[in-house]
Amino acid sequence: MDDADRFKLKEIVDELGKYKGRHTELISVYVPAGYNLNLINTQLETEKGTASNIKSKNTRKNVLDALERILRNFKLYKGTPEKGIAIFCGNIAAQEGVQDIKLWAIEPPFPLKVKVYRCDQEFLLDPIKEMLEATEVYGLIVIERKEATLGLLEGKMIKILKKMTSGVPGKVRAGGQSAARFSRITESLAKEFYKRVAESAKIEFFEMKKLKGILLGGPGPTKEDFLKEGELPTALKEKVIAIKDIGYADEFGLQMLVEASTDVLSQQEITKEKQLLQSFFLMLATKKEKVSYGFEEVKKALEVGAAEKIIISSVLKKEQINELIELAKNTGASLEMVSDETGEGLEFKNLGGVGAFLRFQFQF
Repeated sequence: MDDADRFKLKEIVDELGKYKGRHTELISVYVPAGYNLNLINTQLETEKGTASNIKSKNTRKNVLDALERILRNFKLYKGTPEKGIAIFCGNIAAQEGVQDIKLWAIEPPFPLKVKVYRCDQEFLLDPIKEMLEATEVYGLIVIERKEATLGLLEGKMIKILKKMTSGVPGKVRAGGQSAARFSRITESLAKEFYKRVAESAKIEFFEMKKLKGILLGGPGPTKEDFLKEGELPTALKEKVIAIKDIGYADEFGLQMLVEASTDVLSQQEITKEKQLLQSFFLMLATKKEKVSYGFEEVKKALEVGAAEKIIISSVLKKEQINELIELAKNTGASLEMVSDETGEGLEFKNLGGVGAFLRFQFQF
């Protein structure tokens, strides 16, 4: 999901969030990736039977009409879309006794993992909101001598990829040569375990194009031992952006690792934004003919096909953002959105909040 798609999706979510039903008549349906759409249709037919018992005549009619519209919409699909689908439908009329049934169908940017049917006074939007935060994915590794878990962070969603155990025995009371021999055996088993985990990490992460970085956690020196002795490929070692002390190496450990790394994760986005704007300002100062700024000038650059990449501040008016997004799509220009939460972002906002790197010079 690029910045333009994210902005469009956020617009829909913001719109849906504004609607409040007078009664429980706003329906949210989430169909997870890979789920049989026929089973959802069967469930919705059952819900029609339940809704027919609603006492209020107006509410009953609104719910039944919304369910019927959802069922008609599902007939447009041969099966569940690859990443699932979310349907929102209901009476959004502000006036009591007036019917205005609207339906929104969203094919999400990431696979849906939840199956939901809810009829309430507001739409259920949390699963989609979480996806809006998933700009990149991060690999997760939590490891101790006895077990390890590999996972993936997409926005706020944590996916477990693999669980592993080592077979390394716990401490035993022994003395003399027996203790030394036992220590050598356990160390050897631990090193072999580190290598197995590294090999699994290579399989899971090495070819992952959207991988932004890897978070590593574990108790005591285990995580450092893993980096030193696990034979993790150099390309993956260079992607380790945080090493955190975590007391667990299971799925709970993955959650703790993400919570402990919030500072690093937020800094990643800030750094990316700062570098982009610094590059723009440098070009503006040294090769002014290769950039343009200001809404009207960038709009013209897009219209004549001169803009290669445009940068838009999130504080720009929505109608202006939408206009630039459509022009960018029509001319093949890439698009990046930035905040005003950094010094560079604030300076860019004061410059007009929109700029472009040019393919060629043009006369405005």
